Amino acid sequence: MLRLTMAQEEYLMIGENVKIVFLGGTGRHMRVMIDAPKEINIVRSNVLEKNKKQSQE
Repeated sequence: MLRLTMAQEEYLMIGENVKIVFLGGTGRHMRVMIDAPKEINIVRSNVLEKNKKQSQE
């Protein structure tokens, strides 16, 4: 796992076609913008956990 400190408006590239822009934030919350092809599934962790719990029931 990679841990970085990023300034506002800095971005990461993953491969050639996924761009993650850090828009800033306060305290515990960070705003990001993700530019990726539609074929790439992007899901927040809380949604994954909710789906995992529902499938176990």
